[in-house]
Amino acid sequence: MSSVQVAVVTGANKGIGLAIVRALCRQFPGDVYLTCRDPGRGQAAVAQLQQEGLRPLFHQLDIDDLQSIRALRDFLKDKYGGLNVLVNNAGIAFKVHDTTPFAVQAEVTLKTNFFGTRNVCTELLPLVKPYGRVVNVSSMVSSSALRGCSQELQQKFRSDSITEEELVQLMAKFVEDTKRGVHEKEGWPNTAYGVSKIGVTVLSRIQARLLNEQRKGDHILLNACCPGWVRTDMAGPKATKSPDEGAETPVYLALLPSSADAPHGQFVSDKTVKPW
Repeated sequence: MSSVQVAVVTGANKGIGLAIVRALCRQFPGDVYLTCRDPGRGQAAVAQLQQEGLRPLFHQLDIDDLQSIRALRDFLKDKYGGLNVLVNNAGIAFKVHDTTPFAVQAEVTLKTNFFGTRNVCTELLPLVKPYGRVVNVSSMVSSSALRGCSQELQQKFRSDSITEEELVQLMAKFVEDTKRGVHEKEGWPNTAYGVSKIGVTVLSRIQARLLNEQRKGDHILLNACCPGWVRTDMAGPKATKSPDEGAETPVYLALLPSSADAPHGQFVSDKTVKPW
């Protein structure tokens, strides 16, 4: 079993994910795995970084596929005995003018952004070693979507005692409410992406709380972050940040020194803790 430290970035064949891998290859003292669904695209991204003189490794990971997540889990356990850094970057967004019915957008978006991310965490968080770092890439859209929720929903999503089970039920309810055409009446905002990222931010708060309760002495720090508005396929060419600039906050959180005890369980943008 290798004693080398290991970092994993999901959804990393392009955009912010690729930029995070690039930065970690330069700054992280260990192996860095670029993961994505399509091995061809993943290998091409690895080749691109190799041409820059970097040495990323590749492992297939489709966060929508539990078998794929568990294959990565078993690989990390066997080869490294665990994991030091996990960056949950994989996510999807429909374009603003997409004509796909809203209920379909809601189901597809939450399946990946919330439920897929949660499955990765369920399988990989137990592998995170002491002083490990976990970064869940969320979005400032989660804050604006939260403000668009009813007072009752806002209260639930801001609660310091909400459980993972309760959060899962709320995310599932949003999808059901969109199918029944009642989501606005039920207090939801009109953004599937925003709700999915509310889920990621709140999940991060819950996970950090559980780490405090169950693994206090392990000094693991887990946070959600917003990379900013970044020029990617998802956000489009008018965005204000380059992918490398978008990677700065996730990488800062991934490389928090072992002496740090904060931020933890926070929502971070531009390396600054934001109110939730």
